[in-house]
Amino acid sequence: MDKRTILVVDDERRMRKLVKDFLTREGYGVIEAGDGMEAMDMFYEHKDIALIILDVMMPKMDGWQVCREIRTTSKVPIIMLTARADERDELQGFELGVDEYVSKPFSPKILVARVEAILRRVQGKDSGDVRDAGGILIDQAAHIVKIDDKSVDLSFKEFELLTYFVENEGIALSREKILNNVWNYDYFGDARTIDTHVKKLRSKLGEKGEYIKTIWGMGYKFEVGK
Repeated sequence: MDKRTILVVDDERRMRKLVKDFLTREGYGVIEAGDGMEAMDMFYEHKDIALIILDVMMPKMDGWQVCREIRTTSKVPIIMLTARADERDELQGFELGVDEYVSKPFSPKILVARVEAILRRVQGKDSGDVRDAGGILIDQAAHIVKIDDKSVDLSFKEFELLTYFVENEGIALSREKILNNVWNYDYFGDARTIDTHVKKLRSKLGEKGEYIKTIWGMGYKFEVGK
């Protein structure tokens, strides 16, 4: 079967049904979990999960714990759902490797659009498309980054951000433009979202993190040092 499987994790049955109905209408397979412990059981049982929609506040094991455990073994894209519009929560989610962050209440159509955007970018890379940016090797098909033949462990969004920088080498990019192109659709975040990702990305790239230049009052520019 070519139908991609989405794991929907939420302790509210009504919310799971709403999300499932919209996803199945678009041709996705959906499996459900009502708490964090059940989510981990489903994750280990089903090896073909393409993406996880994960609520934060749940009994037994909350969304943060689930995310931490999944990230120890997998880079599967994660969209986090929360009823609390707390900036600290959002930043914590991105620190843990969350790919998208959606506050309740939300539009199911926008949620599905974000699912499609993430999966399209994960699966739509041309095979054999490997580029070298000043010693940073980016294999877009395999979603792998290497420096000095050593793999760099990036989250999905960090990989997408680096790829976007490299594709626009030498071009000054505003934070708004980065949000529109890397996060897609109507992302209601702010500059701190990008700044947090850039900080982590620079750290993971080591010395080559210096290629990402800060343009004060505007955004960033990727420029390989001579």
